[in-house]
Amino acid sequence: MIRVMLVDDHAVMRAGFRMILASTDDIEVVAEASTGREAITVARDVHPDVICMDVQMPDMDGLEATRQIVADPAVRSAIVVVTTFDRDDYVFQALEAGASGFLLKNAGADELISAVRVAAAGDALLAPEVTKRVIERFAAEAHAHESAPSAEAHNAASAPAPHIAVDLTEREQEVLRLLAQALSNAEIASALFIGEATVKSHVSNVLAKLGARDRVAAVVFAHRNGLA
Repeated sequence: MIRVMLVDDHAVMRAGFRMILASTDDIEVVAEASTGREAITVARDVHPDVICMDVQMPDMDGLEATRQIVADPAVRSAIVVVTTFDRDDYVFQALEAGASGFLLKNAGADELISAVRVAAAGDALLAPEVTKRVIERFAAEAHAHESAPSAEAHNAASAPAPHIAVDLTEREQEVLRLLAQALSNAEIASALFIGEATVKSHVSNVLAKLGARDRVAAVVFAHRNGLA
């Protein structure tokens, strides 16, 4: 069972999420909290697999709560930030804080269930409507000091790999560049003409070498180190 904690200052919202997640056979809501500060305490006591975290709450917001929970070595919960606010600054702050994903509250029930499962599996997700902006934002930050890239530079699979401190093989750097384009394992396998199982192995190696919690952290690294 995937053990989930719901964090939201609106009891009705928590009840709705609980009802949706209760309709599954593999997800159980084991705790709730109504403030960020309460979420930190409960997370330490309950150790949920996934935390669905609201952003705007009294006492302490969800972004600061996420930072503190992620920084706590005793808590290994994956955090999915769930909010009504489709704002770039929330998205970037949530990812910088260590969240494994970002989902809007107007997402469908299937999307919420999928988000919990994806986070529990150690992967990362973004709502489709914000993924493009996240990639563009980090790309802009990484290349702000450079001139505009040519069209050929967008071909990440064939672009020459710059020197980086992390000891990634040439193939792992190719995989990382494609991860930075938000490609799935299947799409990466197709682009590199290798099996999906091989891609999964490369992704695991990349995350381990980078010390990255998940694919989102790897994407941030790639854009900030000129690998995208």
